[in-house]
Amino acid sequence: MTPAKPNLSGLSLVQIEAVAETRVHRANQDNLERARDAEANCDRTSPVLSGDEPLGRDLDTGRFTAGNSGRPRGSLNKSTIIARNLLEEQAETFARSLVALALAGDTQALRVCSTRLLPARRDLPVDIDLPAIVTAHDAVIAAGTVTAMVGEGRLTPSEGQKVASIIETQRRAIETAELERRILILEASVK
Repeated sequence: MTPAKPNLSGLSLVQIEAVAETRVHRANQDNLERARDAEANCDRTSPVLSGDEPLGRDLDTGRFTAGNSGRPRGSLNKSTIIARNLLEEQAETFARSLVALALAGDTQALRVCSTRLLPARRDLPVDIDLPAIVTAHDAVIAAGTVTAMVGEGRLTPSEGQKVASIIETQRRAIETAELERRILILEASVK
């Protein structure tokens, strides 16, 4: 059972920093203990040292045999997995400490907060009044509206292109549904 976290809303910035430092210190102590436990429980037997035939290796050179490159691409070694698990367990503590440091004026912490915790939005919503696109003719009208908005400067060319691609996707879906309907009618009339 985890201890109750103190309410930090009525504390001053100095008091919040002290609480954050205490939490970081405790987290570091816990991490050291976990690392020691993980190291103690680590299997140190190696197939090369034990004399067993290592899988996929040449016994003379110890190198991987042809067609066996060793560890699969993207796999992680034990130390990376342990470090990642320790960091995931303390993510909230790290984030709170980082914010406290940024509020205290640490420019590096402020930079990390602004780039990682609050990343810039890649796409902003575009407010456009377009007609409902039910037929291919409606798609032509909507595409004309988007083109006019780009020409007037109400949309950037890249925004207009993205909206136009959405309209084109809708037009193709309508066209495909119409072709399917026509084929079904033709098949029904042949029978």
